[in-house]
Amino acid sequence: MSEVVDSSTPLLEFRGINTHYGAVHILKEVDLAIYPGELVCLLGGNASGKSTTLKTLLGMVTPTTGEVVLDGEVVNDKPTSYRVERGVTMVPENRRLFKRLTVKENLELGAYLRNDDGVESDLERIYEMFPRVKERLNQKSGTLSGGEQQMVAVGRALMANPRVLLMDEPSMGLAPALVQTNFELIQQIHEEGVAIFMVEQNANMALSIADRGWVLQSGRVVLDDTAEALLANPELRASYLGDGNR
Repeated sequence: MSEVVDSSTPLLEFRGINTHYGAVHILKEVDLAIYPGELVCLLGGNASGKSTTLKTLLGMVTPTTGEVVLDGEVVNDKPTSYRVERGVTMVPENRRLFKRLTVKENLELGAYLRNDDGVESDLERIYEMFPRVKERLNQKSGTLSGGEQQMVAVGRALMANPRVLLMDEPSMGLAPALVQTNFELIQQIHEEGVAIFMVEQNANMALSIADRGWVLQSGRVVLDDTAEALLANPELRASYLGDGNR
């Protein structure tokens, strides 16, 4: 798994990013920076631009203006495969497993672009992290429960040996009893040195384990602070943490 080398320089950045879907302006002058080994969450309502942010970081959406910077290199014109090889990967919303393939085949696909000698040892690490996954290696992934599919999706992403792991709504669709376990897993991955950038509707849970956070509103960053400060922010509490419904 990845190790933190230099935490003083951003690993992944947006510099003045604007994106459009046709004539619709989605992201508006967005600046952000993710540093090695930190856990950052992105909060916001529906249609605020959160998923577009992840897709732009991964190269699935090309910005209209601005720069996406990976390790100091502008990668606007680089495909997703290039960014994955450089250490950026994602656990997508709703897991997006190859449901007709076995659990093991899904995990192996996570390492498709690797050419190092650490694949087998990383597989063993995934088995240690997820004993239930190891028990179901030859089972079709589409027959797994939602919680088991989430384990496979995280394992598949980790098999790419990421330095920064993008996560799109990791608690979505999970039974309430599994949400806490899921966030404990995210925290464990973070503590092992992988930077995590997480889009999550469960603001309380996300901020409880994050180092920093941003809030998007209509495509603009309206709040940017430490997780502790955001948890105490009355505007955020009213809008996203449920206090406004009391």
